Amino acid sequence: MLAYVYKSQKRADTYVFLADRDDFARLPESLRTQLGALTFVMELELTPDRKLARENAAEVMQNLGARGFHLQFPPSTAVDPLSEDWGTDA
Repeated sequence: MLAYVYKSQKRADTYVFLADRDDFARLPESLRTQLGALTFVMELELTPDRKLARENAAEVMQNLGARGFHLQFPPSTAVDPLSEDWGTDA
């Protein structure tokens, strides 16, 4: 399955995979507004066992088949404050 990947110019590290190139009509209007302009990044051949950096290829393929698009958000940067060394070794 081919996927077309676009980068949001408004939201950092946010990508949209489309089943059809430049088929932005698949995206809900509210989502298009939040993402702003989308810049084409690459065309990608997906298979269920293909390794992707941040996503599960089978899940991307399922979303492309069902909705015509898949969103990739930036990785979570939440840090557990209890895992930090606060220098309180008294």
